[in-house]
Amino acid sequence: MRCTEIAYKERKRNMEIKQDTVVRPLPSEELIKNHENSWRLSLPESFLEFIKENNGVEVEGATFDCNNRSYVLERFLCILEAIKNHPKGIYDIDVVFSQIGERLTDNEDLLGAEVLPIASVFAGDFVCLDFRIDKNNPSVCIWSHEESGEFEPVTYNVADNFTQFLKTL
Repeated sequence: MRCTEIAYKERKRNMEIKQDTVVRPLPSEELIKNHENSWRLSLPESFLEFIKENNGVEVEGATFDCNNRSYVLERFLCILEAIKNHPKGIYDIDVVFSQIGERLTDNEDLLGAEVLPIASVFAGDFVCLDFRIDKNNPSVCIWSHEESGEFEPVTYNVADNFTQFLKTL
């Protein structure tokens, strides 16, 4: 489903990245490659650049409109090596993916990921990279936790790529 573009150009952008909330240690190239291999996909360069500096960061004033609703982005998810021992482990992409993975795809035989959560929004939905149409250039969608069921995901396209998504905030 396609999002309605509600006054993106007219809206004042005021997303604030709270630098003191960056989750450390920052992910290494090796850790990222291991995750990409596990997910069976390659993360887009724009997202890699972002997460290498802003791993799991909280944000303020990050809102966007989609599907006739306004969403408030709370934080980006992180990539961690030692999830269990880390106080922010619940915000790890793998942790979130393992909790909702069967609700992110309609393919029961899928190995890896095709819709990958990257940020949490207020009230339980997630912003995701959507690799279903183009494995090399994923779009960004909102995944609806209330509408999605097991192997019945409901997503709404927000932006054609991660760079464009950041510009909407």
